[in-house]
Amino acid sequence: MKKLAVMAAAGAAAGLLAAPAVAAPPGVDVETLSTNTVDGVDYIVSRITVAPGAGTGWHYHPGEVFGFISAGAMTHYESDCAVDAVYPTGAPVKEGVGSGFVHNGRNEGPTPLVMEVVYINPVGTPLSVEVPGPAGCTVS
Repeated sequence: MKKLAVMAAAGAAAGLLAAPAVAAPPGVDVETLSTNTVDGVDYIVSRITVAPGAGTGWHYHPGEVFGFISAGAMTHYESDCAVDAVYPTGAPVKEGVGSGFVHNGRNEGPTPLVMEVVYINPVGTPLSVEVPGPAGCTVS
C-alpha cells in the first residue's frame, strides 16, 4: 500500500479506465483495486498479473500511467520491437502518453509478473489502445 501511495504522490494521483473494459490478452489478469472520478478525471488503480511467456500486447496509453513491479520482471519492448528496459521486482515504471509511445510488456521469466498500476485519464477514456505490432516483429 505504501508503494501505491508513493506512486500516486509521484504521479499526482491514481487512475485507470472507467470506460468499457477491453478484454485482457491470454495469460493476463487485470484486477481493478480502486476507481474514483474527480473534476472530469478518472483515477484507477489495478493489479495486473502476467503469466510466464505472456504479454500485454502492442498498445499505447491515452492517459498517464505509473506502475510498480511487485513480483517477477517485465521486459519492455518499444515501438521498433527493441527491448528498451527490463524492470525487476521493486522497479517503478512510467509510460509515455499517446500514440507516439507504442509498447509491449512481456513476462519472459519463470514466475508470474505482478504490477500495481495507476491510470490517470479524462473521464471515459480507455486505459489502453491496441495497435498492430511493428512490421517484421515476432514479439506478440
